[in-house]
Amino acid sequence: MSGTMTKKLLIIGSNTIHIYNYINLIEDYFDEILLLTNKINDSSNVNTIEIDFRLGFNMLSSVGKIKKIVAEYNPSLVHIHQANSYAFISTMALKNYNVPKIITAWGSDILINPKKSFILKEMLKFSLKNVDIATSDSLFMASEMKSYSKYLDIEIVNFGIDIEDTMLEKENIIYSNRLHKSLYNIEKIIYSFNEFSKSNTNWKLVIGAIGDDTDKLKSIVTKLELEDKVEFIGWVDSKINNQMYQKAKIYISIPSSDATAISLLEAISSNCICFVSNLPANCEHILDGINGFIEPNLDKINLEKYKLIDNDILNKVNDIRSNSYLKSTNKEIFLNIYNELINKKENKR
Repeated sequence: MSGTMTKKLLIIGSNTIHIYNYINLIEDYFDEILLLTNKINDSSNVNTIEIDFRLGFNMLSSVGKIKKIVAEYNPSLVHIHQANSYAFISTMALKNYNVPKIITAWGSDILINPKKSFILKEMLKFSLKNVDIATSDSLFMASEMKSYSKYLDIEIVNFGIDIEDTMLEKENIIYSNRLHKSLYNIEKIIYSFNEFSKSNTNWKLVIGAIGDDTDKLKSIVTKLELEDKVEFIGWVDSKINNQMYQKAKIYISIPSSDATAISLLEAISSNCICFVSNLPANCEHILDGINGFIEPNLDKINLEKYKLIDNDILNKVNDIRSNSYLKSTNKEIFLNIYNELINKKENKR
């Protein structure tokens, strides 16, 4: 490969903080980056073009627009985030274009969407069969992806986390920071805390994030007369979020479906005792009774069990796991993928 070759990334994904965090992770590898997304983010300095990725009559227009962009931009490779309509429309546009293509799955695009309808399932199959490699943040999701594309090449990697050098003293805090949507079962956390707080009066439940169910959740807290023990802190920046992980003795995340959540990795790295739903991806990170608890019945979560954890063992286990969660570790994996694909393309010339 020529040392003077310009490395150009075309990245495709929804206008979310996760996309911009990922670009920040890998941007120093590329000479140029172009983002195709559903809405331009005025606060970002990433070169961006807006594309309609909704399914419907607009699809042919979007496919044509992507084809034109790719022909003009001539990327070294294309990295698609989320194996949903973004991937389907993009792979249709790129099907006959000789450029390395990567899909990074995010969770619901593999674990939920294709089970909703035959059409969504076939769209996923098409997308996975028309990329060179895929990435998954859990072994379970990788296995699910294989069920849709038997010969798919998959790497296990996530976006990585930053780990604080100094740790704050733990307090009697239970921390929840998943979205306020039915999928995440925040109301079950409140009811579990209500039972727990009856015999643990000096504990506090801190609920981060917001969502469609925020008002409903606040009403439940009021009904249970827990206003002095439950605090809603809304969206917080990474500094405050990390402080909450560090101060919380317990972290709880009990979605009905999920891949590997970065928030769980952050909680583990901050030595929280984690209570999680019984999902395959969670079981890849939590050893039941060692560094947390796998909860099979979300209506009967006994938070008292935290007392059974040996903190010395928890700290040792989490220290080992945390090394594989680092941004630097995962960045290296992504860059190795990029190197391999670009070199393979160059060698074919």
